[in-house]
Amino acid sequence: MDYYWSILHFSAEFTGRSMATRKDTFLNNRIRRILFIVSAFFLLYLISYVIDPYAYFWQVYFEREWPDMLMEWSVSLVFCILVSEASIRIGNKLNKKLPWTERPGRRLIVEASLNLLAIFLIIVVTSIVCYFFPPDDKLFSIRPDYIIERNRGLLQWVVVSTMIAFMIVAVNTGNYLIVNWKNAAIKAAELNEVAMEAELQALKLQIDPHFVFNNLSVLSELILESQQLGYEYAENFSKIYRYMLVSSKKNTTLLEEELKFLDAYMFLIKNRIGEGVIFEINVSAESRTMYMPPLTLQLLVENALKHNKTNKKDPLRIRIYTTEKNELVVENALRPIEKPLDSSGIGIRNIVRRYDLLSQRQPEIYKDENLFQVTIPLIKA
Repeated sequence: MDYYWSILHFSAEFTGRSMATRKDTFLNNRIRRILFIVSAFFLLYLISYVIDPYAYFWQVYFEREWPDMLMEWSVSLVFCILVSEASIRIGNKLNKKLPWTERPGRRLIVEASLNLLAIFLIIVVTSIVCYFFPPDDKLFSIRPDYIIERNRGLLQWVVVSTMIAFMIVAVNTGNYLIVNWKNAAIKAAELNEVAMEAELQALKLQIDPHFVFNNLSVLSELILESQQLGYEYAENFSKIYRYMLVSSKKNTTLLEEELKFLDAYMFLIKNRIGEGVIFEINVSAESRTMYMPPLTLQLLVENALKHNKTNKKDPLRIRIYTTEKNELVVENALRPIEKPLDSSGIGIRNIVRRYDLLSQRQPEIYKDENLFQVTIPLIKA
């Protein structure tokens, strides 16, 4: 029983950890976001000054009263927050709906258009606020070109806010591409690691003296009883070895190929165990053209046989079937052996890890007093 609970605990922990890792992005960090908004606030004034350092606005800037300056800074800060938040949220939404890795040209046009629209709306709202809460314009009223100054200032706001928005786009895009590149490299390394682990487990099974001895013993007995049956047993035995050697190095394999391998594996099991186990297989034709990690069925069946009783009077029932959600379900009745074998659950752990790297969906593991069930998502080509 401890074996099954360790599997359930590992599955929940590993899935939660991987989901938390995927959510982390550069500007989604609160401290980074605050620092970025503060930087945008200072850039708003710095770029405005660089664009037109001799503007009358700057000549009389520090001659204004403090309440007016604080009001202006507050409006500017709110403006920077709105522009920054709008650009960040647009980028995050598009990362899910239209990622850079799929259609970069369309993504650039859509993101630029949405940012310009957001800036326009924010400037309209800000202008309305300034209209109802106008600053002290006494210092400007002595100039005949006051309206020109105000319009020039508004134009500067448009230019600067656009620059800030596209700076955010550049930061988000650069971070997104770098993180994706790093994740791809990490996933490739991890996938190679778990593939090697699966291959190692397959090799261990091949050189396992008990596995080899048991099958050779059965083979010798069958040859004495029936040469034809002995030939069929040897043929299926060779199919298993050949499949393990070829498929253990692949990331995915057709479900149809897994089922053919399972047929050979069940032939060996039934001749070794006899009527102590019953297999019920109901897999749709459509599902057979989909993919899954190789040796998945063998690992699940082997685990069921390893940790449960098998006898003729009360045979172990193993069901393998597909659902309408493109899932393969492997379930067995729980009949724990009296002296459970030492096991770390590495087989199912390997399956869970490989699915974390190959698919957005994860295997689901369910257990109650009478049943142990593993639901495997099938992968489309």
